Amino acid sequence: MTRLIRAAARGGGVAMIAWLASSPAVAQNARRVTLVPYIEASQILDADLNGGDVVTYTTLAAGLDGSVQTQRVSAQASVRYEHRFAYDDRIGDQDVLSGLARADVQLTRALSIEAGGIATRARSDIRGAAPGILVGNVDNIAQIYSGYVGPSLATNAGPIALNADYRFGYTKVETPTFADTSVGTRRLDYYDDSIGHTVLASAGFKPGTLLPVGLTASGAYDRETASQLSQRYEGYYGRGDALLPVSPYVALTAGVGYEKIETSQKDAAVDATGAPVLDDNGRYVTAAGSPRRIAYRTDGVYYDAGVIWRPNRRTSVEGHVGKRYGSLSYTGTATYQASKTVGLAVNVYDGVQTFGRQLRTGLASLPTSFVSPTQGFSQQFNGCVFGSTGAAPGGCLDDVFQSISTASYRARGIDGVLVATRGRSTWGLGIGYANRKLYAPRAAPGLVVSGLEDQSYYGQLFFARSLTENSGINANAFVNYYDSGLGGNAGANGVLIEGDNGVWSYGATGSYYRNFGRLGTTASVGLYSFKVGDFDSDWSAQALLGARYQF
Repeated sequence: MTRLIRAAARGGGVAMIAWLASSPAVAQNARRVTLVPYIEASQILDADLNGGDVVTYTTLAAGLDGSVQTQRVSAQASVRYEHRFAYDDRIGDQDVLSGLARADVQLTRALSIEAGGIATRARSDIRGAAPGILVGNVDNIAQIYSGYVGPSLATNAGPIALNADYRFGYTKVETPTFADTSVGTRRLDYYDDSIGHTVLASAGFKPGTLLPVGLTASGAYDRETASQLSQRYEGYYGRGDALLPVSPYVALTAGVGYEKIETSQKDAAVDATGAPVLDDNGRYVTAAGSPRRIAYRTDGVYYDAGVIWRPNRRTSVEGHVGKRYGSLSYTGTATYQASKTVGLAVNVYDGVQTFGRQLRTGLASLPTSFVSPTQGFSQQFNGCVFGSTGAAPGGCLDDVFQSISTASYRARGIDGVLVATRGRSTWGLGIGYANRKLYAPRAAPGLVVSGLEDQSYYGQLFFARSLTENSGINANAFVNYYDSGLGGNAGANGVLIEGDNGVWSYGATGSYYRNFGRLGTTASVGLYSFKVGDFDSDWSAQALLGARYQF
């Protein structure tokens, strides 16, 4: 069953676009359907500016860029498979799959289906290396696949609005690019895969219909099971909300709810020295007959109050403050659409999460029409994804990709995305801050994360400009800072290094492309550096020459 789900997740982007393109809902407006399959060959150079080592290799790739934008269907997919051919033992042959797909299909006036999928590579251990341009041999990187799908129902019974949603999700993480086991109990386990189910329902009415105040009742059930140490997330939620307009532009809102959340897992098997036993992939082996241990539990009432400000149809600001998870909790959103091509979105979040749940939540927040930078080094989809319209500016996945956590955690932070298109130029800016408090059973053998916190700061800038009808340039710049609460950093081979916990990562890439009919050519350069703790910065430079044929 797991293999079938993985295969569906890996090929979901291509299958989704192909199915949508052949559906009756799309056929009624085929002029807005775009399918561009391609093959590509590239020569890549990666130079270590500290040690002077230079490696080169060749890649052959096949991919598909497709979009469907009609009255009832909004979908886009950008999927790419490449194989790397090495010239010597300094870099091995490798298969890489990357892609992003999002779709929203309105089947009837009341019923719709939403889906999303992603394939990318991201950091495994927050203490370790932080590669930003994923060429050559990169340390501390794992291949990730994730996706979700489910129906939504939105209808009315007189003045009562009724809504219901179901989401099925799956996440898989391959073994990262180092697997050293010599650091004993300070070693972190590796995420494997998880399956999630979410059900939500609500009923409510607007202010001024049945009462001067609008009321909404909602409930949800959320369950995720992960194979690593038989981990489990289970949550029950019920809530009531009131909305009271106090002016044409301002409304007050308040809500109270009950929730029961429990995360748990079984013990890792240990050897005679007390160190965790690992399988062939470097993951912890679950102890036979282990009891289920509670990592986190909350059971009780929570509440919040807030303000909503909507001075016009292009601006919306909403903020809430309340008591949840045993402390103050702040959440909010802000959106501003200056024009059809200029938009801003800000999100403040706070919730108990797992890696799989947070990744699928972030994936669902991405637009169904996005900028797909397919030239040079840029197609990675492990940072900010920028929308193609001001109405849906995009979102960032840096908060979940700061590291791959096998433990559950409380995720808090803020991120913002700005996108703007002016004439031939498109800009994208994403910035944010993420904090996680990690949960694990305190008495569990081999685990060291209970009660610890890690955090990150991130920023990304994207620029693209068409120089002529057949040529253009694009550029990316990024900076990241990671702070681990584990009391040390992991080097390139996974060995723990005591000292400063901070890890810096920054770099930039630039590309020039020119098309000759169906044949396109690209030249790209990149410069990247990361610094772990008190050690010197590692610098590297990259160059790429490639040719793509579009069918």
